[in-house]
Amino acid sequence: MHEEFLKMINENPIDISSLHSLINQMNTVDIAEIFEDLNQKKITQTFRLLPKNMAADVFSYITPENQQIIIEALTDSEASKIINELFVDDAVDFIEEMPANVVKRVLTYVPDAKRQIINQILKYPEDSAGTIMTTEFVNLREHLTVREAFENIRATGLDKETIYTCYVISYDRVLVGEVSAKTLMLSDPHNIIGDIMETNLVFAHTTDDQEAIANTFRKYGLLSMPIVDNEQRLVGIVTIDDIVTIIEEENTEDFEKMAALTPSDEPYLKTGIFKHAKNRIPWLLFLMLSATVTGTIIENAGDSLPTLLAAFIPMLMDTGGNAGAQVSTLIIRGMALGELSPKDILKIMWRELRIGVLCGLTLGFVNFIRIYLMNGKDALLSLTITISLMLTVLIAKSVGCVLPILAKKLKFDPALMASPFITTIVDAASLTIYFSIAKAILHF
Repeated sequence: MHEEFLKMINENPIDISSLHSLINQMNTVDIAEIFEDLNQKKITQTFRLLPKNMAADVFSYITPENQQIIIEALTDSEASKIINELFVDDAVDFIEEMPANVVKRVLTYVPDAKRQIINQILKYPEDSAGTIMTTEFVNLREHLTVREAFENIRATGLDKETIYTCYVISYDRVLVGEVSAKTLMLSDPHNIIGDIMETNLVFAHTTDDQEAIANTFRKYGLLSMPIVDNEQRLVGIVTIDDIVTIIEEENTEDFEKMAALTPSDEPYLKTGIFKHAKNRIPWLLFLMLSATVTGTIIENAGDSLPTLLAAFIPMLMDTGGNAGAQVSTLIIRGMALGELSPKDILKIMWRELRIGVLCGLTLGFVNFIRIYLMNGKDALLSLTITISLMLTVLIAKSVGCVLPILAKKLKFDPALMASPFITTIVDAASLTIYFSIAKAILHF
């Protein structure tokens, strides 16, 4: 359908009837993706051809760059109509990405009530639950019957982001329970909401961190979650579609930090080469300068370092770096999923110590045989390399598990203590061990 849509758009004249027939068969997300393949003129033209009842929904999935092109091409009344039809959380996402002049123009024509809600959400701390919640949800009172609840849902549900879970509030808007659409449908029409509602609620506060909210969704398998203020009053809900976006953003940020990149919200192909370089240079400089320690250790060995010993340095450093990266990845993932916490550090260290011994013995055994057979059956050389390798693996495992946990304890992102950083530390440690053992056994 993608190619067929593009073909229709490029026809002259455009068969609007056939285009609408095709659009009605497509998902709004798929339609939004098509705008990525259009030039600026076609973006505006295509958006104007969308059915009125679908335009706002498609707009919410279009990239911010193309959203700006569309809004700037629309009249004030057309732009205000699109924003007014967006759910509040989608409107907030749009406004956060737009330049100040576009925001000012758009908000001028938004009704006062909705503008106040948008402004309130924009005031919440960055990356908090308040910034991703929507205020469009179904709320019910405890005294209502199931029949009255359905009447309420029919009257207001069309404009709500979800009606699958309805939230029960008191007269001063304090959250007291929730009831699912399934429960309502299976209940007697005369049952009272207060008697069938669920009171053991999972909720969050407006200032709670988005990543913590995502972990709660994952833990309990939620589709939506109520958000309350400090007085337990219901102010909004977070839905699963927003959580999927948060998880994707958090994972991307962690991957970038683990690869020694400054996190960026912009897609790869949308980011300029100078910004790419800017995001990479600081960490590359830091890691390059920190490698001076490794160079100093080698330099101090001086001319007395035999060529044969020098040949095994890359193998030791690579093995140590890989061993540290393995455990750090698992620890960072465990903490991100809430499976591990700083209080588990002794359990983790004891486990990794035993794993390190097993890995070190296995690698050491294979390495001893390999070096012994390939280097003149020199037992002392083989023993030197083998002991160094085993100790390097143990140290790498220890550093790889301790640094991310220490970062978490100090309120830093554990992803900062990932492969590049750990590798630098392990390299210096492995060389120090290697030269010390070589001097003791080989007397170089």
